[in-house]
Amino acid sequence: MKINFGQSKQSTLGIEWELAIVDTTTFEQVPGAPLLLERVEDPVDGPIRGEYLQSMVEFVTGVHTSVDSAVGELRERLEWALGVLEPHGLTLLGAGAHPFGNPADQKPHEKPQYRRVTDRNGWWGQQMAINGLHIHVGIDKKDKALPIVYGLARFTPYFIALSASSPFWMGEDSRFASQRTMIFQQLPTNGLPYHMASWSELETFASQLEGVGMIQNPSEIRWDVRPSQWGTVENRIMDSVPTLMEVGALAALSQTLVERMSQVLAKGETLDRLPYWFMRENKWRAARYGLAADVISVRKDDYIIHASDGIAYWLDKLGYIAEELGCQEQFEHVRELVTKGPSYLRQRRVAAATDGDMRAVTRSIVEELRAGTPQFKEVL
Repeated sequence: MKINFGQSKQSTLGIEWELAIVDTTTFEQVPGAPLLLERVEDPVDGPIRGEYLQSMVEFVTGVHTSVDSAVGELRERLEWALGVLEPHGLTLLGAGAHPFGNPADQKPHEKPQYRRVTDRNGWWGQQMAINGLHIHVGIDKKDKALPIVYGLARFTPYFIALSASSPFWMGEDSRFASQRTMIFQQLPTNGLPYHMASWSELETFASQLEGVGMIQNPSEIRWDVRPSQWGTVENRIMDSVPTLMEVGALAALSQTLVERMSQVLAKGETLDRLPYWFMRENKWRAARYGLAADVISVRKDDYIIHASDGIAYWLDKLGYIAEELGCQEQFEHVRELVTKGPSYLRQRRVAAATDGDMRAVTRSIVEELRAGTPQFKEVL
């Protein structure tokens, strides 16, 4: 199977933000996507488009050179969508999963690719009421793509911990920071990328999947990090997040890491690698414990490192690149999330303060989305 890799300028940026549609009174997830999609020019490939469920919508930016401009485009899309939805008693929710809804109540759009997901995956296919955040970063040379895919996947636990926003599932605390991570990996072509030594090996892999009926096109290889036809590396590991501040922070971290890796490769050096089995363990730990996870590191002097300490280490190491790319402000918001708490912790604080009221939790996520910044209640 031929897999194309387009032309892209190094470290350009594109963002895909999946959001749920909820009722402003009951905070139930509802099939309100048609209200938006019937008002846009291209509901399939346009900047506001349908997603897997009739109760989801996705905002997709164009190509940007800075985090600030990409987030600015998302802000415009968000304001327009809320202006359409709110007069109808609807609004948007940015989270990996709805805190109390039954996912089986949500219906997919009538699209062959989505129908295959539902039919093939049985009960698990009915649980896919989950939302993600995908960040594309441009790669200037095709031969850098696969090393960066595997290199960026090594940072999976940090991206999970920072974005985790799905601790609750059908009204119960899953005790995971990101229940979405555990649900999404049930699909057969999802998960961490395998290490591929060459592009031809990737194409052989895709051909083998096609040959046994696992996929019909390369987009159905839904790795957590993957090369994209647009000439980008796509970071797909993250839960959707409630606020544009968090979107910007995660985009800045993705952009700076990819730029650093590109610089290393341009010098003829190699990227550090962690064995696949350790990366898989790190992913599980981060989904379970979030920032409190003990992460396996490539550094011999610090083989096990607290996720929050690991993030702080890379913030110090990547600061000069953030300056080069002009995303210092958004980059420093990562540090604020570490010290004050990602969404999964904020949601649990609301639940603890309201005797487990899941509608209060859902309302808090909606309010954060409207405000654009997290409601930090206390310092960890």
